Amino acid sequence: MKRLLLGAVALIALGAVAPAVAADLPPAPAYSKAPSMVPLAYDWSGVYVGFNGGWGTSNRCFNQTGPAIGSEGCHTTSGGFAGAQAGYRWQTASSWVWGFEAQGDWASLRGSNISLITPADINRSRIDAFGLFTGQVGYAWNTALLYFKAGGAVIADRNDLITAGAVFANAAGDNRWGGTVGGGIEFAFAPNWSAAFEYNHLFIANNNTTFTTTVGSNVVSGDRIRGDADLVSVHVNYRWGGPVVAKY
Repeated sequence: MKRLLLGAVALIALGAVAPAVAADLPPAPAYSKAPSMVPLAYDWSGVYVGFNGGWGTSNRCFNQTGPAIGSEGCHTTSGGFAGAQAGYRWQTASSWVWGFEAQGDWASLRGSNISLITPADINRSRIDAFGLFTGQVGYAWNTALLYFKAGGAVIADRNDLITAGAVFANAAGDNRWGGTVGGGIEFAFAPNWSAAFEYNHLFIANNNTTFTTTVGSNVVSGDRIRGDADLVSVHVNYRWGGPVVAKY
């Protein structure tokens, strides 16, 4: 009987103390949602190099300046090209992107027409190479970049005269300077890799050309040759610098 009374007293004491101990314990932490993921923004800043390839056309017109004077007609040259480019871009906080680029390409744009002054002759022209030196401005939507470019251009221009299926007169190769404007859209498909679709129009300076025979170097005629070019290409670039950054 004594043991039962002692046990009952102990239970009553524990019941009285438990609420006080619970009151002294810190409250259980309230549940909160996990922090949301911070989106990342692609940064186009940095030095880049790459390669390109595409298709081009050029409208070439021959105007004879001697011994006869007059138009010999026009023709379209067309063909493929391939080469490389290198440049630098920097992106501002407002998503504007600025840069400059140098591009050099081997080309094979060729075409010809029958001379309107001497129908026995064929005027043939070709562009063997070109270079572009441009500044750029663009606007980025994360991994997409729309840009415009303008600057200087130089082409390696070659012209000759054909009769009876063979070249009988040609002109010294000309490196002709002009300007270019264009634009493109570029997409990043990996942290440092991107691909672009681009268009350029080349304003090629008119050129006075003297044709001489392949044997004996006798002057045949003089011509003023003119015509611009249009280029469509695909570019793939690898970029250093400009890490992917948190966008707040």
